Amino acid sequence: MDTTHTNGLTFRKMHGAGNDFVIIDSRGREAVTTPALAAALGDRNRGVGFDQLAELRDADDADLTLDFWNSDGSRAGACGNATRCVAWLVMAEAGSDSLTIRTARGLLHARMVDGQIWVNMGAPLTDWQRIPLSSAQDALHLPLAGDPVGVGMGNPHCVFLVEDAEAVALETLGPQIEHDPLFPERTNVEFASLIGPDHLRMRVWERGTGVTLACGSGACAVAVAAAQRGLTGRRVVMDLDGGTLIADWRADGVWLTGPVADVFTATLTPDFLAAL
Repeated sequence: MDTTHTNGLTFRKMHGAGNDFVIIDSRGREAVTTPALAAALGDRNRGVGFDQLAELRDADDADLTLDFWNSDGSRAGACGNATRCVAWLVMAEAGSDSLTIRTARGLLHARMVDGQIWVNMGAPLTDWQRIPLSSAQDALHLPLAGDPVGVGMGNPHCVFLVEDAEAVALETLGPQIEHDPLFPERTNVEFASLIGPDHLRMRVWERGTGVTLACGSGACAVAVAAAQRGLTGRRVVMDLDGGTLIADWRADGVWLTGPVADVFTATLTPDFLAAL
């Protein structure tokens, strides 16, 4: 890797409900993340480990730009929990309670309300071409065993509404569905079951990463799918392996909130960077 970071590269580790991230702040300089760097950092044995990497960059039409990467070095179009974590950092830095963020998903708005960070993840995409799917399909009833729902949230999601999410063999089914030919860009896979009024138990397999403790865009997709099927209303509480997220499908988009944790700041060594 050609890098000018002779003194290393500083990053931050954060998580939202156990969904963990490396945050690199590249405002005021050129972006530094490459597929090789993302994959090396994402290795939990030889690097740092993360579900997604988020890199902050300058923006002309927003407070900042966010780029997302998966732990296998591929790009991610959206990441709700990382967006919330970054919003928390930048709001604290600026002393503000609102923020606009440019992502591949579009322009996202974040708000601090009663100490909680809410991010508008945008309107759900339900047209087969925009999810995207490989052929024309009814996204509310995809032609797969289990009758899942297809939802786009800036990245594709395949949502299964099941009797018992705990009983699902996620490690087996997740990669099979992620790579199904129906999804030309692969897909995230969620299983959710009703445990109370507007209250779901949710488990997730993220494309390019695997099983994760939580997924913000996935929680948004699950809330949309459950509301579309009449299982819940449009504001849904979801218990994931790492904590609880709330998604509220409003007229202007799906708003997401949940916990934010700032773990540590560290620096990658020049030797680590030079080996890429």
